[in-house]
Amino acid sequence: MVGYRHMPRRNIDNVFGPCDIPAGTREGCTFCSVEARRGATARLGSVFAVPDAKPVSDAHVLVVPLRHVQDYFDLTARELRDANELLALLRRRILDADPSVTGFNVGVNCGVSAGQRIMHVHIHLIPRRGDEPVKGVIRNKLAY
Repeated sequence: MVGYRHMPRRNIDNVFGPCDIPAGTREGCTFCSVEARRGATARLGSVFAVPDAKPVSDAHVLVVPLRHVQDYFDLTARELRDANELLALLRRRILDADPSVTGFNVGVNCGVSAGQRIMHVHIHLIPRRGDEPVKGVIRNKLAY
C-alpha cells in the first residue's frame, strides 16, 4: 500500500472553505443532517470536516464520510484514502495557524462499548499543545 505522502497533491483551495454538501441518507443522524453539513469547513472527495461540538482542545475537528456508515471498518478504500488525505491537510493547516501545537491525537470509537455516541463513523483530529494534560479522547474515561 502506498502511503499518503506518495499520492498526488490536491489543490488546497478546492478543499477548504464553505462547502455545499447535500443532506445524508439517514433521517435523525447528526452527521447526515443539513445543519451539520452546513457547518463543514472542508470537503475532499467522499469526506468532509466539521468542528467538534464538544472539543477536547482548540481546533478539534472531525472527518466524516458523506455516506452514512456506522463503523470505521466498513469504510470503502476510497473513503479511507480521502479521510487520510483530509486528515493530513487539516493537520498541516492547524500547524500553520497555531505554532503552539506540538502533537495530535487521531482517533475513532467503534461501537457503544468503545465510546461511540453518534452511530455515523467520524475520525477525531485533536491538536495538543506543550505540557497540557491529555484529557482523554473518550470523555470522562481516561485520566492521565
